[in-house]
Amino acid sequence: MKLKLGIPKGSLENATIDLFRRAGFQITASSRSYFPAIDDPEIECMLIRAQEMARYVEDGVLDAGLTGRDWVLENEADVVTVVDLIYAKQSFGKVRWVLAVPESSPVQSVKDLEGKIIATELVGATRRYLEKNGVRAKVEFSWGATEVKPPHLADAIVEVTETGSSLRANKLRIVEVVMESNTQLVANRQAWEDPWKRRKLEDIRLLLEGAINALGKVGLMLNVHREQLPAVLGVLPALKNPTVSPLSDGEWLAVNTILDESTVRSIIPRLKEAGAQGIVEYPLNKIVM
Repeated sequence: MKLKLGIPKGSLENATIDLFRRAGFQITASSRSYFPAIDDPEIECMLIRAQEMARYVEDGVLDAGLTGRDWVLENEADVVTVVDLIYAKQSFGKVRWVLAVPESSPVQSVKDLEGKIIATELVGATRRYLEKNGVRAKVEFSWGATEVKPPHLADAIVEVTETGSSLRANKLRIVEVVMESNTQLVANRQAWEDPWKRRKLEDIRLLLEGAINALGKVGLMLNVHREQLPAVLGVLPALKNPTVSPLSDGEWLAVNTILDESTVRSIIPRLKEAGAQGIVEYPLNKIVM
């Protein structure tokens, strides 16, 4: 038996393959094939655009796949959310679909777009957003380069952004947030009810969550004399309390902890000053809670 797994093709492809690598799965994609190789004989991968993923999972073409919550809602797909994976192309965080207009536009809220034209790739969700706000406007599907359409081809756009830099570069300002989104592992309902496939998906979920927990974190090992332990512990922030173990020489202790990689460069010199020796920093692939 095999689990048919969809990998998002496009902007999330490299981030997803890297996340699976951290989780322990080696996926090798080729520009000439839509069926990447994976070093797990129980999984069969297929590259599918994130925009279409939820529909193929719902229909059973795939047992499961990774896609954005935005595209699940856009397609109104009836799928099981196995896990939210808070990572994206750049920031490993959430993304926002925003209503944006030219900087010179008089529009201050969605209410000001009555009778106007809005360009977006997220047509269904945008129409539902307008309906919820009691606004009647024309929503046109955008095939790409949506940011350049206002003001000549559209009065406003609904576009996805992580940092807002592309919108600012195109002299657009954000009016409202239409929705927040993040990557999800979603499953076909029948596949989720199959005991073998469910167990496989739960194993994948555990490993992917462990990989995300480890992002931006490193391990630190060091030795310290018992008398200097309080000073060293006073320097260390920790995920939880550091692990302290005795060495063969009873006067010395080994300390092992996890901390944010961004803090290491300032902490290691302070640890040395506090009496730590044999300090070793090492990378982490997974932290399983």
